[in-house]
Amino acid sequence: MAKKKLKEIAINQNWCKGCGICVAFCPKNVLELDEGGHSTVVRPEDCILCRLCEMRCPDLAIRVIEEEEDAQ
Repeated sequence: MAKKKLKEIAINQNWCKGCGICVAFCPKNVLELDEGGHSTVVRPEDCILCRLCEMRCPDLAIRVIEEEEDAQ
């Protein structure tokens, strides 16, 4: 079975209104609000692919994109 690995957390800054819900739900503190008040990825290496940010975003501004890695 292939192990899932993060490829990218894509945030559409035009759709993000800076509500902070994604930041509050992230169990690993991967996201923070930037100076402009929009969500930004600060620690992608800590992402556990739980997708809570993606599921809770009321603006559908976040997509967690994963790549498959061959299990060896």
